[in-house]
Amino acid sequence: MSTTLNPRNILVVALLAALVLLPVYAGLTGDRFMLTLFTRIVILALAAVSLNLILGYGGMMSFGHAVYLGIGGYAVGMLAHEGIYTGFVQWPVALAASALFALVIGALSLRTRGVYFIMITLAFAQMAYYGIAGLARYGGDDGLTIYKRSQFFAPIDLSNKVQFYYLCLALLYGSIYLVWRLVNSRFGMVIQGSRSNDLRMRAIGFPTYRYRLVCFVIAGTLCGLSGALIANHTDFVSPAMMYWTRSGDLIIMVVLGGMGSVVGPVIGAVALLVLEEALPSVITFVLHPFMGEKAAGYGEFWQIVLGPLLLLVVLFARGGIDGLLAKLRAKAVP
Repeated sequence: MSTTLNPRNILVVALLAALVLLPVYAGLTGDRFMLTLFTRIVILALAAVSLNLILGYGGMMSFGHAVYLGIGGYAVGMLAHEGIYTGFVQWPVALAASALFALVIGALSLRTRGVYFIMITLAFAQMAYYGIAGLARYGGDDGLTIYKRSQFFAPIDLSNKVQFYYLCLALLYGSIYLVWRLVNSRFGMVIQGSRSNDLRMRAIGFPTYRYRLVCFVIAGTLCGLSGALIANHTDFVSPAMMYWTRSGDLIIMVVLGGMGSVVGPVIGAVALLVLEEALPSVITFVLHPFMGEKAAGYGEFWQIVLGPLLLLVVLFARGGIDGLLAKLRAKAVP
């Protein structure tokens, strides 16, 4: 009983349950912004889960992972621009395009290690960014507005915010389950073994390059799905979706929540994005007794507070928030 009822498991169950019940809360309070915010959080958590598969378990530090967000989003946006609104075409195209791009990047980058791997993934992402920015037909730098969301059969209606939220949540939970099954299979053991000692894994007969390439493609495909969801959520796509800073945001979510933890990226995505929304108000509230109305202006500098908070997590919670909770559990068990 004590092994099951520990701080980490309680928090994970509470978080997953809260995500399920959030539309009920939003409906009772009339807080539409909360539903919009957490829809975005759920979608980006899916992207972070996909990155964790290669970064946390495979040791592949991709600094261009957000490119699949852009590819998935633009697949939906471009098809909608051409008058193709059915999700049965848009979403498979988004997944196939993301998988193909991941296959090309992985085939080249996985032959390298360390900083060379990072630079190749970053270079491909920037190439895609500038390529999309140059497509004047699809908005170029200004982005592309999507006037109609992906169409599916009744009663599925993505224009219904509650339905769309639950669809995103179901896909997130499905991706968590998929990653859990993968990392606990023989495939996952090879990926984790290759991260620790690739030479030894190849010496005992495992073609680690092929295993890692398949893992890379799976992660890219899942992130492309997240991009298709983002496009439907915002009704807008732009090259900024695939800029390298967005990849940095995804890395922060994984590290903050806990690399190599199935639910860590979800915790990290919720923590980071809630902090981004809450910190300006918190700073204003704290400074108001000392500065009066001028305190509101200082809320714009919330990143100055967020930076040290992330630094503290990296220094004192090496496994992220999930690792910190695991340490609390270890101390609680005699």
